[in-house]
Order: sequence, then C-alpha cells, then structure tokens
Amino acid sequence: MRIRERLGPLFADEEFKEAFGVRGRPGVSPGQLALVSILQFAENLTDRQAAHAVRARIDVKYLLGLELTDPGFDHTVLTGFRDRLLAHGLEEKILDLLLERLTGMGLVASGGRQRTDSTHVLAAVRSLNRLEFVGETLRSALEALAAAAPDWMRTSMDPAWQERYGARVDAYRLPTEERERRELARQIAADGYRLLEAVFTPKAPTWLRQVPAVTVLRAVWVQQFTRTVADGEEEVAWRGKGDLPPSRVLIASPYDPDARYAKKRGSAWVGYKIHVSESCDDPEQSQRPHLITHVVTTDATVNDAMVVDEVHDRLTSRGLLPAEHLLDAGYTSAELLLTAPVSRGVTVTGPVRSNNTRQAVRGGGFGKTAFAINWQAKQAVCPAGATSRYWTEGVDNNGRDAIRIRFATATCAPCPVRDQCTRSTQYGRQLTVRPQDQDAVLERVRAEQSTGEWKQRYAARAGVEGTIHQAVATAGVRRTRYVGLAKTHLAHVLTATAVNLIRLDAWWNEIPLACTRTSRLAALDLAA
Repeated sequence: MRIRERLGPLFADEEFKEAFGVRGRPGVSPGQLALVSILQFAENLTDRQAAHAVRARIDVKYLLGLELTDPGFDHTVLTGFRDRLLAHGLEEKILDLLLERLTGMGLVASGGRQRTDSTHVLAAVRSLNRLEFVGETLRSALEALAAAAPDWMRTSMDPAWQERYGARVDAYRLPTEERERRELARQIAADGYRLLEAVFTPKAPTWLRQVPAVTVLRAVWVQQFTRTVADGEEEVAWRGKGDLPPSRVLIASPYDPDARYAKKRGSAWVGYKIHVSESCDDPEQSQRPHLITHVVTTDATVNDAMVVDEVHDRLTSRGLLPAEHLLDAGYTSAELLLTAPVSRGVTVTGPVRSNNTRQAVRGGGFGKTAFAINWQAKQAVCPAGATSRYWTEGVDNNGRDAIRIRFATATCAPCPVRDQCTRSTQYGRQLTVRPQDQDAVLERVRAEQSTGEWKQRYAARAGVEGTIHQAVATAGVRRTRYVGLAKTHLAHVLTATAVNLIRLDAWWNEIPLACTRTSRLAALDLAA
C-alpha cells in the first residue's frame, strides 16, 4: 500500500503494447500483471497463490487499483504474461521502468559507487549419473514422439521399447557390476541410434526432426557416444573422459538443455549463475538507499570476468554507470583494470590473484617476481641466471591475451634449485604473463591491495553478499522455478525489482541497514 501511495501506478499498459498488441483493453491490464508478478517474487508465491491474493487480499487490490468486488483472473494468465514478455524481448522492461521512475525521484543516479557479485542457481531438474542421463534422454524423446505422433510411433517403434523405457530410469534398480552397466549403456545407445534413423528416414514426417526432445537426443548421442561400423558390425561405446566436449557445451539434463555443470571452490551444481549489481553509496551522505541496478543470468560455466562489459553496457543505457565499481577477484582482469577508466570512465576496484607457484606460496620457492623479464628481447632470466628459450604469444582459456615463457628442459634438469621452481619432472619452468602494459597494471594493483587504505575502500564490496542473501531468503533465487536460461533470467529480473520495492519500503520507514552478524564466540572480549 505504501508503494502505491509513494509511486502511484508503476506501469502503464502502453509500455507493453508491443507484447500485447492494440486489440483493445485486455481482460487483465498488462501493467497490473507486471505488479502481480513482482508481488509474486516479493512474497515467494506460486502462480496459484498470486492469483488467489488478487482475489482475496485488500492490500493487493489497493496496489492494483481494483474494486473490492473484482473477481481476479485465472493463474494461467501469469504464464501467458511471462511468455509474451520473452517472445518480444521485454524481460528487462519491468526493472527498466522502475529504475527510470526512481532516477526521476533522485533515488538512483549515475556516478557514485556500485558493487557486483554472483552466486550459483540450481536448475529445476534432478542431477543424474551418466547412465541415468542417457537413459532418461532417450525416454524423454520417446515420450515426446508418443504425444506428438502416436500413429507414427505405433508403426515405427520397437515393441520392446515400451517395456524398457515405459518408466523413468530412476524408477528401477540399475546394475552394479561394471560389465553389466556397460552392456546396458550399449543397449541404450543402440536404441537411440535406431530411433534417430527412423526419425530421419525419408518416409518419416519431416517435422519430427524439429521436436525439441529429438534435437536434444541427437546432440546428447553425439556428445556421449562413439559409433563405428566395420565389416558390417556396429560398435557403440562411451566417449572417454578426455573425449567429452567442454562443460560449456555439454548438456547436463534432457529437460533443461540450457543448464550446465560447474564446480567452484569445492561446490558442484547443475544450473546457472546470477550476477547482481547494486548501488552502495553511503546512505547518510547520498540520501539514497542501496538498490539493485542490474542482474545478469548466465549458465554455470561462464567466467565472471566475461560479464563485466555487459554490465557496463546495460548500466550505460540506463544512465546509471558508476564512477567506481567494486568487484571481487573473479571479475577483475588486467584488460578491465586498464581499459575501464579510459573507455568508460569507471574506476574498477578489486583484488587480483597472485601468480606465484605453490612452492612460492608455501615459502622458499620462486614466484614470478623472482624472474627478470626483458620485454624487448622477449626473454626471461631465472634466479639461477638461466635464460628462457621459448616466448609464445597467444590467448588463455578465456580468450584473453597471454604470453607463455618456457625454459628448456635441458636447462632446468641439472639446476640445483629445481625443486624450489617447478614440480614438473619432464619439462622446464613455464611462466604465463600478460602483455607488458597489462602486467604493469597487475603488479601495481598487487602492491596496492596490501595497504590499509585500499582495504578500507574495498570493504564496502562485502555488502553485496547481504543483497544475495536477501534475494535467496525472499524469492528463493538459489533454485530456479522455471526451465531454460531465458525464463530463469526473467525470474531474476522480477526478483531484483521485488527486492528494490522491499528496500524502498524500508527506506521510507527509516529502517536502518542491518549490521553484520557476529557470533557470540567471535564477539568475546579476550583482552579481559
């Protein structure tokens, strides 16, 4: 109710004209549906619960400007609303309109300081082992074809498949012996190839090839199996671990082809990442609350540093580009530190990782700083006085410029301090450095980040973790309720908008920011 009184009607129907056409006033206003969608995430409601709230709650009717006798709408209308937003590329529209209104009120502004961090998002699917995964992929394709083309299935399907794949793969006990598991995998692979051959025969309807489950089946079989035919005999086998495609393209579930498997700091998950950016100026000095300015959703394998340019582009289009951007080590890179102040006028503050070897970290070893690099001669000199032999300019795994410097094996083999330099027993020491201008920036930041002044300025970044916690506690952002990257991103946009409205309500009620929680043990005064 306070949101209605302070902001008035948030969304005009004209803003969604592209998605809903000009066929006259719909039964439910698009602007009202946008508000209901935000309320749904502010209170973590299902579609049915949100539709019931519109029918039964006076405060919701007040927010929407409805009569007390208004009967509301069916919950399926919300599904159609989200589908239309996605079909017309308007998933960012709701957050854009709110930020535009708040910019006019002076509650958000360009310049100042913002911070960004990410967290993992679990896909709305089960994690399956490899055997379960391929079996369920084949079963899902058979289920889809049985629904889409039952007559064709009756004439083209092997009758044994009905018994073999009629139930979910996890509904029966899989064999434990390795030989039996391999035999079952070969059976599933052969059945999958037979189904694909039947779908792609000239006699089969061509539209069957466009069924999403068939497309997924074809991609999974290419990724998981090898197939050879010799002397009329067909041989099907698992791909070896080294023969699998990288995680960024490896399908992890037949029911959500966009979800990816990733591992970070010992935690593994199948799903996505959400990157949250928010303003973080001192509220007492700026007279503005901390509000979310942008969210990015990626699959779980995308490196954090790859989204910073997208964040800056979007903040620029909204007129909210900060003067200082606080990031953690996952986002910072030499290119960003070097180019952001020049091309965008944004000072990036964040730590850079040490490039020392394990020996140097543990003490007594030689890190990169122990080597003298001659950039003009394209050589490096080790602590023992030996000169490198190879200087290779290229890119690293993330496509960023990198230089690999390697010492000859014959040079390092007899070195008396080899154990302090490298653990390799076959090759000489190798260094990976950035181009000279980027390397200079990295060394400068490494020196600065150990100072008290830098640590005090960077301490403000930690507050974004509280924002992520609020999104998790309020809307359950850690686990997506939808399938697919596009729908998951729309849910994250609605979550960000809902968190902003919750924070505005707290700001207008003069509720102070919560202090960082400290355990009783950590708070003990041991000096006494």
